[in-house]
Amino acid sequence: MSNQRAANDVLSIAYVERQLFARGPHVAAEPSLDRITKAMELLGVPQRDYRCVHLTGTNGKTSTARLVEAILAESGAHTGRFTSPHLTSITERITIGEQVIDVPGFVSAYTAVTESARQLDAALPDKLSFFEMTVAMAYQAFREAAIDVAVVEVGMGGQWDATNVIDADVALILPVALDHTEYLGTTTAAIASEKAGIIKPGGVAVSARQSPEVARVLKARAAAVGARIFVAEEDFFLHERQVVDNGQRITVRGLHDTYSDVLLTLRGQHQAENAACAVAAAELVLGHALDTHAVRSALARVTSPGRFDVRPGTPTVILDAAHNPHGARALAATLREGSPCRTFAVVAAMADKHVEGMLRALEPAVDVIVCTRNSSPRSLSPADLAWFARQVFGAQRVHLAPTVETAIGLAKRFAAPARHGCVQSALVLVTGSVVTVGDAMRVVPAPAPSAESTDLSP
Repeated sequence: MSNQRAANDVLSIAYVERQLFARGPHVAAEPSLDRITKAMELLGVPQRDYRCVHLTGTNGKTSTARLVEAILAESGAHTGRFTSPHLTSITERITIGEQVIDVPGFVSAYTAVTESARQLDAALPDKLSFFEMTVAMAYQAFREAAIDVAVVEVGMGGQWDATNVIDADVALILPVALDHTEYLGTTTAAIASEKAGIIKPGGVAVSARQSPEVARVLKARAAAVGARIFVAEEDFFLHERQVVDNGQRITVRGLHDTYSDVLLTLRGQHQAENAACAVAAAELVLGHALDTHAVRSALARVTSPGRFDVRPGTPTVILDAAHNPHGARALAATLREGSPCRTFAVVAAMADKHVEGMLRALEPAVDVIVCTRNSSPRSLSPADLAWFARQVFGAQRVHLAPTVETAIGLAKRFAAPARHGCVQSALVLVTGSVVTVGDAMRVVPAPAPSAESTDLSP
């Protein structure tokens, strides 16, 4: 009976996923919240039943959402989280109580939203999109689970993103850089203006450290709508940071208290800064100082799959979903902190991304690059990617492979210890897209739960 039930669950998820993707992308010709607003009204506005931290920014949204979620959960809140895109299973987009929603819950949310969608599809010129459906499903699932606080990641932009149908208690804006320029604007100020749309009248906002032009836009938006804004390195601070074998130790001076000598298992300066933002956001949504033990427990256990995701072995494999120059720079900086003797990168990127900028950001930290393609039809071909790579790395450092799996195999052979005389500090890096990392996860096993953290230092 259990095997039959499992088979039915797989069939249900496969069917639901096909139906959702058949609705098309979440980028409409004319930006509007009308469809998602009407859908939520038909569902009884479930997004009003819980508090919310709403996150936007160019990079770091998923990791920071996980950090906020963990801190709130350790503080006693019953949480829900919505993030996108997913890595290997569509159910990853919705979590309840820090656990990926189960199949019956996911199918139930889809069924509830589909009833509303049928009415709207018949009445409106444009049907609900894939993304609008998944947002509505998440908000419905959160109500069904009677959560206290939702942690919601914007899909793209902010002002016109379907998630913005919620009036969040705290808007959290992570670093803003150039990405999705065809939709959001060609300057960081223009992109910041779109992302600032999640700051609501009379609300509260938290901002990461930003460039001066972005900071001006965010502060102007807050002033225009009568919102309070708290800014990293002005109102709250990352005081200390020390790289250790199993991550980094940080001290954060929040808005209500200082949290000292906290182990953060996520690696990199950018993740330490994300953690400081998460602390400030959690303090604001709860309205008081956090319990230091809760902060320490949360940050010591939080993971972010596909974000400097270390898979132990010989060689060690690191999966990172960096997909724009800003993310690639953070990745390169984190790699250099580990000081591997050589790094062999597998890269597959989408054709609409700033590929050359990503490669130039990675080059100082990468010795050899294997160009491939991922499973998305939007993927740049290995030959086209290699053309860009040769401009940056030179021909001798560039190789091609037809798939992510074969590229990982080739990179592992290059990283064999006999070739360069070191074992533990030779790395294979897989990066360029969330889809690329998702493909790699099907090839490179995750460490066992009891596995010790890998030391990346020489």
